[in-house]
Amino acid sequence: MTSGRQGAYWLGALAVLLVLVWLLSSILLPFVAGMAVAYFLDPLTDKLEARGLSRSLSTTIIVVAFFNLMVLSGLLLVPILHAQFSGFAERLPGYIAGLRETTLPLVIELGHRLGIDIGASAGDAVKDIAADVVGFGFKLLRQAWSGGLALFNILTLLIITPVVAFYLLRDFDYMTAALDQWLPRQYANTVRTLLASIDEVMAGFIRGQGTVCLILASFYGLSLTLAGLEFGLIIGLFSGLVSFVPFVGALLGLVLSMLTALTQFLPHGEYGHIAVIAAVFVVGQVMEGYVLTPRLLGDRIGLHPVWVMFALLAGGALFGFVGVLIAVPAAAAIGVMVRFALKEYLASRLYLGQDGPPDKGEGA
Repeated sequence: MTSGRQGAYWLGALAVLLVLVWLLSSILLPFVAGMAVAYFLDPLTDKLEARGLSRSLSTTIIVVAFFNLMVLSGLLLVPILHAQFSGFAERLPGYIAGLRETTLPLVIELGHRLGIDIGASAGDAVKDIAADVVGFGFKLLRQAWSGGLALFNILTLLIITPVVAFYLLRDFDYMTAALDQWLPRQYANTVRTLLASIDEVMAGFIRGQGTVCLILASFYGLSLTLAGLEFGLIIGLFSGLVSFVPFVGALLGLVLSMLTALTQFLPHGEYGHIAVIAAVFVVGQVMEGYVLTPRLLGDRIGLHPVWVMFALLAGGALFGFVGVLIAVPAAAAIGVMVRFALKEYLASRLYLGQDGPPDKGEGA
């Protein structure tokens, strides 16, 4: 079989896989979540196995401990988060209206000092835009609930995900050995090198970035709550967990926090509380950029922020909520293969020409 026919075969197999993911995206959530959990917990299972425990026993201990921790956290946090989310959703339009009433006079006065005429109509326009943005945001949440987190999917997530995670963890070594035997012998070493690079990037994101998000969520939630911000827990947890999208998590958290803080504290002249809440996000960004990311990720991800945001939007548009979950790992794999293809291109005759590299000084 020629290289061209091999390439056509693998491209056809990839196309079939993408079509199947698109067709089955509504039921893939628990399986994708189980794979992510298994991949995240594999190093811990390997450590227990290295201490003399069997693979099955190590997997059982890790999976049971992990999901017990998740269930306990859910029992403790879900009622609080549900109450805060419902209260925040009800009061958000009032926050926007209160912010307009308290800050618009200041903006108009500043405009007069700068020689700019800012009428009350500008405030009405801002209010309408803010209302549209809020309505759009809650529309997306409702769609996510009905499309990716409906009751059936929640039940399957709770039941199937632990089972999938257990079997993938237990049989991980056997599966990788079997896949290695299925590789085309002519390109086996090249594929192994690519898969190792992809594994390094994905491990950096799923394990490293996941840990960073959990730490930031805990920091923001606890700090905003201690600062006295209404709904600080849910805003902080949301800000931290969305931090896997570069800049977006911190920016959304800052906007929501300042919107709430200005409405809550500005009418009473409590400027210190507003400054403390702003300082929380400054500290969080410094901690993420100079402590957490260098220590937990380093330069292993190798994904540009714009590429990450594009991957998330494209994954969501093509495959819904499941697409969002697999977007960054897929982007990491594509990035590794693109860098490999570029390296091969720069060493090929397609780039160098028939006569090889040019002589020194040629083209000057």
